[in-house]
Amino acid sequence: MKKTVFLSALLLFVITAVGLSAYAKMNHNPVSQVTPNSSKSDHVIRVYGPGGPLGPIKEASERFSAKTGIKVEVTAGPEGNWIGQAKQDADIIFGGSEYMLQDFVFNHPEMIDTKSRKELYPRAAGILVRKGNPKKIESLKDLTKNGVKILDVNGAGQLGLWEDMAGRQGLIEGIAQNISLSVRSSAEGIERWKSNSSLDAWITYESWHYRLQDVTDLVELPEEEKLYRGTPIALTNITDQKKEAQQFIDYLKTEEGHQIFQKWGWK
Repeated sequence: MKKTVFLSALLLFVITAVGLSAYAKMNHNPVSQVTPNSSKSDHVIRVYGPGGPLGPIKEASERFSAKTGIKVEVTAGPEGNWIGQAKQDADIIFGGSEYMLQDFVFNHPEMIDTKSRKELYPRAAGILVRKGNPKKIESLKDLTKNGVKILDVNGAGQLGLWEDMAGRQGLIEGIAQNISLSVRSSAEGIERWKSNSSLDAWITYESWHYRLQDVTDLVELPEEEKLYRGTPIALTNITDQKKEAQQFIDYLKTEEGHQIFQKWGWK
């Protein structure tokens, strides 16, 4: 009986020892619960900014991708529509004016690599009118006439734009009294322009005419009356594709890139 108990205890000891040895050899590193961010591992350069410069930057991205094989995805429009996603995966941010990108820096500290900030090309302001120019608007002064209804985008790179232009000619009061509608974004401005045919004129960038040729004519101002604003662009601090993203910015600064911007109304 004692012998049987002894053999059973010995067998249990051997089984336990083998089990402990196998357990000790196992890899006990915990399995990661973090799902890789697919948007940051698919080798796509993601570019975000306002709607104004979308035309040339989108066209340039397509040419750049065809040349290099590096895919570039451009998302543009009111900041509120894309900022949440941009905070996760943006490689590049561009602005519709220098002050606009600076506001972005103020509102989202540490997101922009300010040392990488570059100026692309300036664009001039002009006057958009209805097709055929039924109110015969040819100058800023014409916007002060009775019965002229003006659309004002008070933001989106156009903050203070008309006032700066009108102030040179002493026309602030006359134009101000004819502003029929003020909105905060170009997207809303376009929507109102298309839905409200009573609006006669919009002091904005000439470049918008190239996006709205079906519903606008462009009144270009004399060079001495034109007001220009810039088009800044910068890398983000969260990009993990800095080399490729910088390569795209460098392409925008080439003569080919400049010609694309000129096609869309930039200087």
